[in-house]
Amino acid sequence: MPEEERVKIGVPGIDELIGGGLRPKTLTLLTGTTGCGKTTFSSQFIFNGLKDFKENAVYVSFEEPVENIRENCLKFGWNFEPYEKEGKMIFVRYDPFHVEDIYELIETNIKRVNAKRVVIDSVSALGLYVKEPAEIRRLVFNIAFLLRRLDCTSILISEILPMQEALSRFGVEEFVTDAVIVLYYTRTGSQFSRYLTVWKMRGSSHSNKLHPYKISDKGLVVFPKEEATLK
Repeated sequence: MPEEERVKIGVPGIDELIGGGLRPKTLTLLTGTTGCGKTTFSSQFIFNGLKDFKENAVYVSFEEPVENIRENCLKFGWNFEPYEKEGKMIFVRYDPFHVEDIYELIETNIKRVNAKRVVIDSVSALGLYVKEPAEIRRLVFNIAFLLRRLDCTSILISEILPMQEALSRFGVEEFVTDAVIVLYYTRTGSQFSRYLTVWKMRGSSHSNKLHPYKISDKGLVVFPKEEATLK
């Protein structure tokens, strides 16, 4: 049986931890505390998909203005403007007052550019409008089903609150998604350090260790051969 083709994330070092990349048409939960680099990671996934693999993309933001995301990306040398002008990439900013409109918004923009990579940023913002955990679960499940039906490999961003033990803001996202990558930004002695772990990768072998990463002037870099422990 031939080996399954993988979708390269494009963050140096991480594909080595997950068997060569993400499985196609899967939804990955990217979660962590404030300041750990979730938006940077996701932008890097989108930009390298466009540049290196010719995979069109959609970035849906429910919180941060897209102008801010574009500006921050330029600091890493990621200029999305040419791809947007060529109709290969769309940034979408949406205030989710009417949650049911989200499905049509996502589907319309994916079809507009024939996207293969999608980022949803973030489910934490959606939770401001959907109060019940069961409704959050249904919402994430429906988004996941839609993205798979449209043949997209996607990242869903969530947030861990300080001192929170769950992997995500509402404690349901990790059960609905196919994979979970957790970013930690913790204090070690007199400085803060960054670590990453692959918590879950459905249908695929992966590292179960904690690996350091840094945010350089070119984006995230993961060190797959190094290990760490949270103190």
